[in-house]
Amino acid sequence: MEPTVVDSVALAGSMASHDMSPLGLFLQADWIVKTVMIMLLAASLWCWAIIFDKIMTVRRLRRQAEQFEESFWSGGSLEDLYDRIGNRPSDPLSSIFAAAMREWRRSAAKGLTATGQLRASLRNRIDQAMNVTIGREMETLEKNMPFLASVGSVAPFVGLFGTVWGIMNSFSSIAVSKNTSLAVVAPGIAEALFATALGLVAAIPAVLAYNKISGDLAKYAARMEAFAVEFGSILSRQLDEGD
Repeated sequence: MEPTVVDSVALAGSMASHDMSPLGLFLQADWIVKTVMIMLLAASLWCWAIIFDKIMTVRRLRRQAEQFEESFWSGGSLEDLYDRIGNRPSDPLSSIFAAAMREWRRSAAKGLTATGQLRASLRNRIDQAMNVTIGREMETLEKNMPFLASVGSVAPFVGLFGTVWGIMNSFSSIAVSKNTSLAVVAPGIAEALFATALGLVAAIPAVLAYNKISGDLAKYAARMEAFAVEFGSILSRQLDEGD
């Protein structure tokens, strides 16, 4: 009985000598495991910065889109609306409208709406201008989204690498000390599991946010495309009525 009590006390004292808090696990970790932890923490912080920025951007775009559509469908003159926002469009829908109206005005000023063939060419140029604007706006909105996808897919494996390295250190400690007690392997295993936890902490929010934000941006892209189709139909109808 006495040896068992002595071993238990020694084990407890040995475990107490190691700080098992997150900061303690980081400070006691091998430099490679520390590097993995720092990389995962930095990736997680950058992911959260991207997530908050994209959430605020999507909310702002929705609000601006509603304001623009209210002005567009109010029944006022499209020329007056273009004069107000044409030079400084504040949102993607305004940019699409400005690009189409800019092409419309240039062609009208050059007298390119006189014949049916020229009008057909004008319709194609207007559609192309709006499609190019949509592509450019979506490229801007989707900036940094690949980083979220990369972190979501890679971070668990980076954490797993830290886990494997920490366990290797634990077995090395066993080989050097020739002691298989829990006190010898526990610190290395704890550091390894902490690296895995950091990998999941970085990956899970990144995956969830990527799916949510991608869906929101896809809906907004569909909204821009629908507006471009409707506005193209309006301009086409005005061209036909000009016969």
